Amino acid sequence: MALRQGERGRRDIAGTSSRRPAHGRTGPTARREKPGKRYRLRFPCLQGLLLAVGLQAPMLSAQAGDTSPHSDVRLVSEVKSLQPGTPFTVAVWFQLEPGWHNYWRNPGDSGIPTTVSWQLPEGFQAGPVQWPIPHRIEAVTLTDYGYSGDPALLVEVTPPSHLPPGRSVTLKARVDWLVCADICLPAHEEVSLELPVGPGPPEADPRWESLFARARAQLPRPVEGWKASASVADGGYLLRIWSAVPGRRPPDSVYFFPFAGEVLDHAKAQVHTRQGDTLVLHLTRSIYASRASATLAGILLDETGGFWDEAGQIRALEVEVPVEGAPPAETGSAERTAATVGGASTALTLVPALLFAFLGGLLLNLMPCVFPVLSLKILGVAGQAGAHRSEIRRHGALFALGVMASFLLLAAFLVLLKAGGKQLGWGFQLQSPLFVAFMASLFFAIGLNLMGVFEVGLALTRVGSRTGAPTRAWDSFATGVLATVIATPCTAPFMGAALGFALARPSAETFLVFSLLGLGMALPYLVLSWAPAWVGRLPRPGPWMESLKQALAFPMFATVIWLLWVFGLQTGMGGTAYLLVTLLLLAAAGWLVGRWHRTDLKSGRVARVMALLLVAVAGASAVMGSRQEPPTASGSEDWQPFSREAVERTVAQGRPVFVDFTAAWCLTCQVNKRLVLTSDRVKEAFRTWNVALFRADWTRQDPHITEALAALGRGGVPVYVLYKGGAGAEPHLLPTVLTEEIVLSTLAQVLGGS
Repeated sequence: MALRQGERGRRDIAGTSSRRPAHGRTGPTARREKPGKRYRLRFPCLQGLLLAVGLQAPMLSAQAGDTSPHSDVRLVSEVKSLQPGTPFTVAVWFQLEPGWHNYWRNPGDSGIPTTVSWQLPEGFQAGPVQWPIPHRIEAVTLTDYGYSGDPALLVEVTPPSHLPPGRSVTLKARVDWLVCADICLPAHEEVSLELPVGPGPPEADPRWESLFARARAQLPRPVEGWKASASVADGGYLLRIWSAVPGRRPPDSVYFFPFAGEVLDHAKAQVHTRQGDTLVLHLTRSIYASRASATLAGILLDETGGFWDEAGQIRALEVEVPVEGAPPAETGSAERTAATVGGASTALTLVPALLFAFLGGLLLNLMPCVFPVLSLKILGVAGQAGAHRSEIRRHGALFALGVMASFLLLAAFLVLLKAGGKQLGWGFQLQSPLFVAFMASLFFAIGLNLMGVFEVGLALTRVGSRTGAPTRAWDSFATGVLATVIATPCTAPFMGAALGFALARPSAETFLVFSLLGLGMALPYLVLSWAPAWVGRLPRPGPWMESLKQALAFPMFATVIWLLWVFGLQTGMGGTAYLLVTLLLLAAAGWLVGRWHRTDLKSGRVARVMALLLVAVAGASAVMGSRQEPPTASGSEDWQPFSREAVERTVAQGRPVFVDFTAAWCLTCQVNKRLVLTSDRVKEAFRTWNVALFRADWTRQDPHITEALAALGRGGVPVYVLYKGGAGAEPHLLPTVLTEEIVLSTLAQVLGGS
């Protein structure tokens, strides 16, 4: 990869800076002053949340064209040259303008951790980032963890043993970080470092000795002689620290930085007490942790400025201790799903999860999402009346195979994204406006095809299009694929817990759960195909099927209306207009193909070329529509937009909280909202119990909502959670499908003692 142009600085043997330091300064004190107006927002550090939900464009406007606003980063090496097979250390060295900061591995209540993506020559290996001690960043009711000044992240690189001396190698990496002050701005840079291969041991580079010495002094480490234990306490944990060396006492003031983000309430004060020579920290558990963590892992910082070792070198002690009274690791939150319903906690293991997945797949056929595609299957079954028994069974098996293959492919995609650090859940593809536009276009084309406007050789639009003709094998398989794709907006009963379990488990168990989901969904059609006597009761194919085929186009158009509504919520009226233009162009293309369908005439060929051009323009229109900005989210009179800090603050005040995890593309969510959550009886009950209502809208990808769902053991929506209020309030999960009686009885049961 070529280096960037001159304004990105120069490359030398020690490393490549993203920019030259201002006024010719070099070394650890170098600083760059950049022009540009700073736009101030009222609440610091909340911009990390806005960035995560895709509102970074307005922020970028403050530093247009600058990929690393208010900060620099460069890659430097501790050694002048490398020796084959001998590890050496490099530093990803930041230079942050005064008043700006970036984030630690656990950013706290908001923000995004820095990531380093390596592009190394063949045979080179980069170790994990060695994170220095962070500092607390207090912002209103939030506490974040990050760095200011000139932090350096150390990484050990191991070269292969077969490098010939005399040549040079180039290490490259992309660094992504979030830089914040009164606003937060996304930043990234491509950094590189060129080093020669020497014949002897590596020689330290004197230019960077002080930088690496300072960076190592900031690294937390375990220290012999110190002991720690942890136990579950009311609303949190007790972390005890003592020394096995007689006469040594813990510091008077210690702060615990947890490695994981969903374990502690970062904004809560960490209270210290002493029991003899033991220091006890009282830690508050995060409201989003559905159960106590099996371990407490993090670093203990001596806030008095002292050191944990006799040599006076280690200011932060790295600890990882099991939590007494918490579920063991093999049955903890990473290993099973905890669902609290009406105050009774139930744990899900593999066998119940598989059973729930199978039942959820069966019930998925009754969800409103699947009805439009089932009309295609109904038409196919009607076309098989009078066919040979083996033919009917073959098509049933192919439909089931399409369903199963789609579920397994979806599982594989989720596993790959999860391995790459992504947090996704059931129905994630409908969070993409472009995918919603594609699905709306596909169902519109199917509807036109069923109406007889055109016929083309595409299986998904040809299913059932030929009156009285036998269904082709690929049509049955493709219908199974389409049924699975359109089923993902719905979460049937039993599915929520099974999906949450699957997304938190190893890959093999994830595939098992998704396989049982697919089997449950496909089973009714397998049974029908193996009982052809039921199919034989249908009238034989004839002219009546043409009327049925055209009538079944209307569920397709109804689905298009729903997808248009979802797309409008994601992109606003501007995006909806683009999608309507897309559908108009598709209708024109279908009309051209249907009107001049004879390929042996010049007019037919011209019509097809024009139709292809219209489809291309329609695709461009859909892409442009998907890029439109969504409308500004706002709460209704009763419901507030979801944010973790707002929920925690309200619960801490002792007020009950009800959270509705929903999405516009989730039909089950919309049915529950319109029939139950907005009913007069339920609204009156919420007012009577003084329940604060929060709505977590997952229509577009929001990693904070995804994390909150994962902490509750769920991988999709709808999810409904009730907190009683007060310190240590536990989440009470309601069923996926609601009734007024379920909500009212849960309120009475959970809040009855309030």
